[in-house]
Amino acid sequence: MAYSTELSQAQSGLTGWMASLVTALRIRFEKRRVYRTTLNELSSLSTRELADLGLHRSMLRRVAWQAAYEA
Repeated sequence: MAYSTELSQAQSGLTGWMASLVTALRIRFEKRRVYRTTLNELSSLSTRELADLGLHRSMLRRVAWQAAYEA
């Protein structure tokens, strides 16, 4: 999975507020997409494949959350 980092310059007024809002939303949607993709991919694995990875089905949401929001 790839992640992007974006540096922004300080802006003032309504333009700056809107730019920061758009940037924050873009980051939030990207993290949500990573979460859903990871969860879907892990959910598609068989119980045996998950066991080979050292995972149980009850752990999938947490693993996907860590991949998206704690990475």
